[in-house]
Amino acid sequence: MGRHSGFLACHATLATSHVNFCLIPEMPIDETIGAAFFEKLRARLEKRRHAVVVVAEGTGQERLADASVRDASGNVKLVDVGVFLADRIKAHFKETDFEFTLKYIDPSYIVRSVAANPSDSVYCWQLAAAAVHAAMGGRTELIVGRWHGRMVHVPIERAISQRNRVDLEGTLWLSVLETTGQPAKWA
Repeated sequence: MGRHSGFLACHATLATSHVNFCLIPEMPIDETIGAAFFEKLRARLEKRRHAVVVVAEGTGQERLADASVRDASGNVKLVDVGVFLADRIKAHFKETDFEFTLKYIDPSYIVRSVAANPSDSVYCWQLAAAAVHAAMGGRTELIVGRWHGRMVHVPIERAISQRNRVDLEGTLWLSVLETTGQPAKWA
């Protein structure tokens, strides 16, 4: 999750105080960030003997994915960036004779299987009721959502007209940087 934007990774990072690095698709990954990331990761490991890295699935895909390889829905098939990054970290530290233990956790099923809390259940009920009311009123080609505390109908064409992305100058990302202590720019 986080195919083209890092909202879930950012919110997961902010939900705990244990994350040291958060990598998202909005932040391009190049050789510079690679070297700087490994340097910061090693410094963290030397100082605290552990580090937690959260990486959104779309991170680095501009360098990793082959645009000609598509899934059954016609979307570009993404490279598993978590496995890629884990392998790169292992290889880098092996080359530098730095001993460490890496534990890789793919949270996709964990995230999808969390039980709904009462607030989630009420929100889902409200969405369902609004969708049924829209359909019974003859409304089609729309999605329902909450805007300023009210249920609203949004035409699908409008909803997909632009991709929502994490603003690297916005409050969410600045909060992530403050929480993790990672640099705003890797160069």
